[in-house]
Amino acid sequence: MHKRVFWVGLLLTLLLIFGWPASPASALTEEQQLFNEAWRIVNRAYVDDSFNNQNWWLVRQKAMKSPLKNRDATYTAITEMLAGLDDPFTRLLKPDQYHSLQVNTSGELTGVGLQIALDEKTGKIEVVAPIEGSPADGAGVHPRDLIVEIDGVSTIGLSLDDAATRMRGPIGSSVTLTVEREGSEQPLKIELVRDRIALNPVHAELQTPANGIPLGYIRLTQFNANATAEVAHALGKLEQQGAQAYILDLRNNPGGLLQAGIEIARLWMDTGTIVYTVNRQGITGSFEATGQALTHDPLVVLVNQGTASASEILAGALQDNGRAVLLGEKTFGKGLIQSLFDLSDGSGLAVTVAKYETPNHRDIHKLGIMPDRVVSLDLINRNQVATEADRQYQAAVDLLANGAVVAGVP
Repeated sequence: MHKRVFWVGLLLTLLLIFGWPASPASALTEEQQLFNEAWRIVNRAYVDDSFNNQNWWLVRQKAMKSPLKNRDATYTAITEMLAGLDDPFTRLLKPDQYHSLQVNTSGELTGVGLQIALDEKTGKIEVVAPIEGSPADGAGVHPRDLIVEIDGVSTIGLSLDDAATRMRGPIGSSVTLTVEREGSEQPLKIELVRDRIALNPVHAELQTPANGIPLGYIRLTQFNANATAEVAHALGKLEQQGAQAYILDLRNNPGGLLQAGIEIARLWMDTGTIVYTVNRQGITGSFEATGQALTHDPLVVLVNQGTASASEILAGALQDNGRAVLLGEKTFGKGLIQSLFDLSDGSGLAVTVAKYETPNHRDIHKLGIMPDRVVSLDLINRNQVATEADRQYQAAVDLLANGAVVAGVP
């Protein structure tokens, strides 16, 4: 009898300490179920298993006590939950935002053509790079510009997707950005007219500079679903045309799909590690070259402050394996990997699931990659890229002409 009383007492004590069993999912409202769905995704996938030193179960418990009267209230609760992670790359994407992101990576886009990030020090929206040929590119928006206002509305406190939503709109409509630029005493006001943006990510041509070496020039502007096939096609055509050396231009390439970066590295490398990924358990995975390089000719890669994410994976792989010389300016420094997760109402979550390291185990997040040859770039317009007016391009041509870059090992 005493033993039975003891166990009943112990059970009651445990219930008082840890709480009564959770209600079954069927007892949750539709809004609570959506919130719980988002919480579970982050709980199992987020790269930091301390969740920014939070009790993640307690975060859920507190949120579920709040009345979620409608979908907007649920979205607000999910956004507030994610804000506690202090990770601007982990975020809620409402249905229209989620669709726009999926369309972007598929190779189609409408808008002003800006890739943006959140400056963690100032809380301001920072330009990673304008998309080549976009309204932002034509209006002279620069990498590292800080967007402080959108149509007169301060960006302080705006999420990346809120800022993107304010910059989207019908083709032909305009939006005015107020930007702070290093070296400018006063903020600049830049008016952009929204347009359809062609996302063919590759421009390639055979050039014959003054030194007479047939040179394959490939400019890659982003890593979308078309990128690998387009680069492979360009390489094959340039090889047939007799290219003896290459310049791969990754300047102002803000990244995109991780897998595209890996596959494009394989076009240039026979063997070697391309990138390491490190998950929340500290377990390291790797992606390797597969022995199918399309060329072993000497290669120079152009990089600058707008070279980010998947571009840095590609640049780091080619540099650490000795396959290419990097020339230009230090890269942006985004070393985190996000995955997209569907939510049941058509919205989605972008969640940081891992960080990456270069083949030499360099963690470049917030640090960037330093090129082998540092060459600053004078302000030039788009028509001057890859011409004699382009100092970085000309420096790459000189390196290749002087035999300072060796071919890859066949």
